Amino acid sequence: MKTTFKFTLAALVTVAACWAQAQPVASMRGTEVTDADAAPTEKVYQGSKPGAQKLIARTFENQPPLIPHKVEGFDDITSEDNACLDCHINDKFRGQAIPRAGKSHFVANADPKAASELDMRRWQCNNCHVPQVDAKPLVDNQFKGYLPAAKTAKTAKK
Repeated sequence: MKTTFKFTLAALVTVAACWAQAQPVASMRGTEVTDADAAPTEKVYQGSKPGAQKLIARTFENQPPLIPHKVEGFDDITSEDNACLDCHINDKFRGQAIPRAGKSHFVANADPKAASELDMRRWQCNNCHVPQVDAKPLVDNQFKGYLPAAKTAKTAKK
């Protein structure tokens, strides 16, 4: 009986100590959790129509190219309909500042004279390639990009 009483008393003291040390829940965004959420301000995408602005420089090796133009008004990307491919795999735009989809996006045909076909594992462009918005960072960002000197010159030629 004494052991049960001591154990119960120790448990009550522990619970009381934990309760006294408890801190209220705080969110990372600095507002109370129970406050009503305000709608975020609408962000404006950089650039205008495709082909009218400079490419965005890459900040690290093997970074997928960023989309320098607005994408509003483009149809949803599906495996049957992809407006990105109208320019980025079309040879009539060669010589312009429009990057061609990389070789990794294609599969070779059995016939070496036939053109390569788009690899259907790569049709969802905006999984890797994203449009940019001019927005203040939500948290402090200390990221410093790194591109080896040889890669920078090579990337600039593409």
